[in-house]
Order: sequence, then C-alpha cells, then structure tokens
Amino acid sequence: MESSIQAFLQAISVPWVGLTSVGIMSFLAATLLPFSSEAVFFAFLVEFPEKVWPLIAVASLGNILGGIVNWHIGYFAKNTKDSILQTKNTQTSKLSAYLRQLGSKSLLFSWLPIVGDPLTVFAGWSKLPFWPCCIYMMIGKTLRYVFIAFVYLISNNSLGTIFS
Repeated sequence: MESSIQAFLQAISVPWVGLTSVGIMSFLAATLLPFSSEAVFFAFLVEFPEKVWPLIAVASLGNILGGIVNWHIGYFAKNTKDSILQTKNTQTSKLSAYLRQLGSKSLLFSWLPIVGDPLTVFAGWSKLPFWPCCIYMMIGKTLRYVFIAFVYLISNNSLGTIFS
C-alpha cells in the first residue's frame, strides 16, 4: 500500500505530466500533508518557462483550494468539539483571541512553511470570516509563486518569455 502511494505521488510530481500534477501537488501541499508544492512548481517552470502564467494560476488555485479545505476542517472541528464537549480550553482561547485580533489579514502568511497550513485551520477554528480569509490566502499564496517565477526568470535572463 505504501509503495503504491509513493509510486502515485512520484508519477504526478513529474513536470512533463502536465499542469494537472502541479495543481494536485499544490492542493495536497496546502493541506496538513507534508508536501512541497514549490519543488513541483519549480520543476515545471524549468521545463516550460513559456507557460509561467498558466503555471502560476494552476499552482495558486490548487494551493488556495487546499487552504479553503483547511479552513473548513478547523471550522467544523470547532463546531463538533463545542457541541460534544461544551468546554473551553484556555490556551486555545488565548491563541484564538490573538488570531481574531490580527483578523483575516493574518492569512497573508498562509504560504509560510510549517505555520501556514495550521494557520488556515486555526482561522476556521476561530471562525474568522470565510471570504476575507479566502482573499488574503489568495494574495499571499499567489505572490509566493509570482516571486519564485520572477526570481527564476530573472536569474536565467528569460524574463521576456512571460511577456511574449
């Protein structure tokens, strides 16, 4: 079972499979699963620099959808916990109060490794408003891919490919 999962993940992470693999890996990387969407994004960018805009769009969309799934996991987990236990955890309440103080804007940092994915779950747990959370996730996650592509294209003197 484990080897078949590894074989599947290796197959979809190969850049010449297509943009679908980038979207799937970006989605999986945005969930709490330990994947790196940047590696697949970069491999595809190296192979097909002329497809930078569709690549950014697909990777961003997959990553944003994964963040939305995380938000819903947190939201429904909080509702379930509250309805079953009817108790409050003071440490969780402190963290939730801090996140509410920062608000949805804190999800501009949802692209960060290690803390970004739990941040999206905790935003749902704290019941931050859904649509502002989506907008800030979209901005942060998309800017990450734009930055990676920009740095790569500048370093290879192929910035002109994105405007042609």
